[in-house]
Amino acid sequence: MDKLIKILLCEDDENLGMLLSEYLETKGYSTDLEKDGEAGFNAFTKNNYDICILDVMMPKKDGLTLAREIRNINENIPIIFLTAKTMREDILEGFKAGADDYMTKPFSMEELMMRVQAILRRTNTKRTHVRLVYKIGKFTFDSQKQLWYDENGVADKMTSKESELLNLLCENANNMLERSYALKTIWMEDNFFNARSMDVYITKLRKRIKNDPSVEIMNIHGKGYKIVIPNQESDD
Repeated sequence: MDKLIKILLCEDDENLGMLLSEYLETKGYSTDLEKDGEAGFNAFTKNNYDICILDVMMPKKDGLTLAREIRNINENIPIIFLTAKTMREDILEGFKAGADDYMTKPFSMEELMMRVQAILRRTNTKRTHVRLVYKIGKFTFDSQKQLWYDENGVADKMTSKESELLNLLCENANNMLERSYALKTIWMEDNFFNARSMDVYITKLRKRIKNDPSVEIMNIHGKGYKIVIPNQESDD
């Protein structure tokens, strides 16, 4: 590693928290363990972390609330939720709160480690082989800086997931982006919960382009999505 990766781990189960913290430390990650949401938030405001692992059900402040507060400070830091909940609505609520991934207890520490590594690779890798700035109708998208410029040139910071999804769409402008490929590239797994999360981000992207009727994100039923951008070539 070029630098020591620093993880914020918030888990109110003392035994599980200690096991996870020790495991992550043995893998070479600097890990701060906090046992409630308020302590987690205080730690986040005082330190620079590369990724957050948050239990959903915690005293003083739950993980969903903590994630939203973290997102208000840093829109792009990766967040993994840990939870005993399996209801679809709870998992979707977690993605809406800003989750990059979601693990249901009990889980394998090795699998958690693999997901942490995959997210860090995705967020830290510089994609120098692709175009960095896209003209999308009246809008401009800077994929490197994760900035969206509206029709008036006003910049808005995008989340990592939103930016990565739009980048894939733009790389395949006027051609279909396969749903499964996008899920495996960005979310690392094609499953129901990740698919619903991607649908949430597609809705966000459609809201960004709604003021330019020449640009459209089409749903190719059962297959994927296509962003239609005028004056760009298609392989069709």
